[in-house]
Amino acid sequence: MRYTPIIMAIALAGCNTTAPPLEPVPGSLTYGRVVRSPYPPGTVINNTFLGKWGYRTFEKYVVQPDGTLKLTSQQTAPDFLVF
Repeated sequence: MRYTPIIMAIALAGCNTTAPPLEPVPGSLTYGRVVRSPYPPGTVINNTFLGKWGYRTFEKYVVQPDGTLKLTSQQTAPDFLVF
């Protein structure tokens, strides 16, 4: 029981609280280029496109103070046709 604080400290020391930055994929607004937005900083821009193998990709960008777009969210889901 006396080793519990030491074990907890060692376990938490290996934790990484930051996730790697999201990478744009083909079809993304910023894939292979820098995009400047006329909107004010902090504006959220949504983008939806058909990605690899017909999967729908949903992205969210935030306009930075210099006008560039930063990819903040990226989700992929199947695209179903409804008749």
